[in-house]
Amino acid sequence: MTGGLIGIALVSLGMVLTPGPNMIYLVSRSITQGRRSGLISLTGVFLGFTVYLAATCLGLTAVFAYVPAAYTGLKLAGAAYLLWLAWNAVKPGGASAFEPRELPEERPGKLFSMGLLTCLLNPKIAILYLSLLPQFIDPSMGHVLLQSLALGSVQIAVGTLVNALIVVTAGSLAAFLARRPIWVRVQRYVTGTVLGGFAISMATDRSKAVVAS
Repeated sequence: MTGGLIGIALVSLGMVLTPGPNMIYLVSRSITQGRRSGLISLTGVFLGFTVYLAATCLGLTAVFAYVPAAYTGLKLAGAAYLLWLAWNAVKPGGASAFEPRELPEERPGKLFSMGLLTCLLNPKIAILYLSLLPQFIDPSMGHVLLQSLALGSVQIAVGTLVNALIVVTAGSLAAFLARRPIWVRVQRYVTGTVLGGFAISMATDRSKAVVAS
């Protein structure tokens, strides 16, 4: 189980550090409207993580356990998406998430709902919960539901903490990276390598989905 927790933590870290809808929105919101607005938006993202975890534990994986072809298809789709993310991380001329997009100022309620919607519609999070998280569950250990909750909680903790650090340091990081582009390339190559490795592992895995119980 410890290996699974470390594994999901690493893949969660790699995914959260790869520019995607959540990071781009949170960075842009923090730079254009301030840290407080970024953190409010992050609470919506946190709820989105929780919704995905609850849905996964309450039966979505059962569908894949009884329809193996659907599970295999989702794993291959997830592997392809991770490879796409890895390529976008390392390809020449890739854009940095710390180039803020102009956003209109919004009230707290709208910030929360936009953060939630951004997370729920984020394909990275859907792939993470529906096809990656089950890879770290060991049926021989029993208590699949508890394993799912533990693994999901690690993902939520990593995703929330890293995003919170990004929110509170967005302005400083943007200025730092603008002066030192080498660090942007380092971040891109490291995350691209991590995601590529997990994509290959996922595509070659032959395990079946397990039902939470």
